[in-house]
Amino acid sequence: MADPLVELTARGMSIWLDDLSRERLVSGSLADLVARYHVTGVTTNPTIFAKAMTSGDAYHTQMSALAARGVEAAEALRALTTFDVRAACDVLRWVYDATDGVDGRVSIEVDPRLAHDTDATIAEAQALWWLVDRPNLFIKIPAARPGLPAITACLADGISVNVTLIFSLSRYDAVMNAFLDGMERARLTGRDLSTLASVASFFVSRLDTEVDARLDKIGTDEATELRGQAALANARLAYQRYEQMIASPRWRALEAAGARPQRPLWASTSTKDPAYPDTRYVVELVAPGVVNTMPEATLRAVAGHGQVPPDSIADHYEQAQQVFDRLRRLGIDYDDVVQRLEDDGVAAFEASWDRLREQLATTLRATDRGAGHGR
Repeated sequence: MADPLVELTARGMSIWLDDLSRERLVSGSLADLVARYHVTGVTTNPTIFAKAMTSGDAYHTQMSALAARGVEAAEALRALTTFDVRAACDVLRWVYDATDGVDGRVSIEVDPRLAHDTDATIAEAQALWWLVDRPNLFIKIPAARPGLPAITACLADGISVNVTLIFSLSRYDAVMNAFLDGMERARLTGRDLSTLASVASFFVSRLDTEVDARLDKIGTDEATELRGQAALANARLAYQRYEQMIASPRWRALEAAGARPQRPLWASTSTKDPAYPDTRYVVELVAPGVVNTMPEATLRAVAGHGQVPPDSIADHYEQAQQVFDRLRRLGIDYDDVVQRLEDDGVAAFEASWDRLREQLATTLRATDRGAGHGR
């Protein structure tokens, strides 16, 4: 029986894990997924870290040391997350070397509360880059408008970037332009462009969640027929834009100078609606040069019963555009949908970060008091 993960890799898709925890590192789970499930990268976000740090006691020893030093919650949070990401970079370093830096990447996100502050985002990205100090690191920067000049500045400064929370096609165009600007600035200052990398994380399943809810309120037969079509159509049209970008004279000039393309990355690929196949947002979005980052449950589902069609993107451009034409006629406002998703995405990560920082502050105080009783 063919291995769907091998087939995805052969078709040009890089398989990344959308999860990281101290337990996964200590147990060898991450190394096992790299060895047996063709995982070649890892992405993290504030929600992932919040879940990791509030489950089990894998962080207890480091938290005790931080508490003993009187470290504040914000600094402790940075120390804990960068420790995990640095360790994951080391696990994946052989993949990075074997693929000449294409894969083997691990992403860490800037403090999401800085999403609307360009200068603070740049400063945070620089701090994380220095702290982790691994060549296979990606700094995640939200694609909110203030993040665009930060993306350019970081690339120009030699920092590899994962642009996250992309929902709209117009914002994706702006992200690609920010990438090209950054690479051109890096070239002008004499940087080795081959050492820089970037991915553009296009969020998938959340679009269906939002659009389907609006279609359900409309309730017509056509609305019902369109359920579950928006997310795949959006991603397919994004890939079409990527193809246009890498065919442009502007990119060709950078490529000739040694630059690597900014690969599209499909994020939010777990299925939220049980009516849809659990492999839907993986096997239906396969094309050369893409990354798909998925939680372990989705990864195992694809490995177990994923069926990869012959062509799931390029043959569907016209159909994808028709989906949005029909949605517009039904009164679904695409711009409103994607702006709401961006706002909700940033707010959700901010909330996760704030909750985690508060929980960490409480834990550090408790740990310090406990250690004090023993002194």
